[in-house]
Amino acid sequence: MLAEKPDGVIEAIAREVGVSTLAVLEAAPASQRSAIPAAHFEALWQELSQWGKVLFIVHTPDIVLECTGILPRGSFGHGYYNIHGDSPIGGHIKAGNCRAIHLVDRLFHGRRSCSIQFFNGAGEAMFKVFVRRGPDRELDPEQLARFEALKTGALVRT
Repeated sequence: MLAEKPDGVIEAIAREVGVSTLAVLEAAPASQRSAIPAAHFEALWQELSQWGKVLFIVHTPDIVLECTGILPRGSFGHGYYNIHGDSPIGGHIKAGNCRAIHLVDRLFHGRRSCSIQFFNGAGEAMFKVFVRRGPDRELDPEQLARFEALKTGALVRT
């Protein structure tokens, strides 16, 4: 199914085929995805909080919620990773439920799209953080460079 819709919405393909979103992503060519161990959740979040405004997406069967803002630094407490700050993005993440993290670099509706996707134990996306686009609809060059550094293992080496 992914071969038929190489730039389609992964969640929609997963629903059509009856598998998890992660299963569809893992069926994509290796050049389109690379894994970061879930144990690096906090270090990755702290890195992403340095990127400036990003596109934060929560995609469920009922809503695709998109929010642009800076990811606030977070801390663990009461079973959650708590994020608060001067940003529209805030709340409480069950970071312990994160079982996989993938850097995804693929076409979406014919354009390059780069994101960091966090998956739970059921293989469904908890949320996604996208490299933002500028007014010219091109990927932000500074964020893209940071994304590329993550793909080469910069976070895992720190």
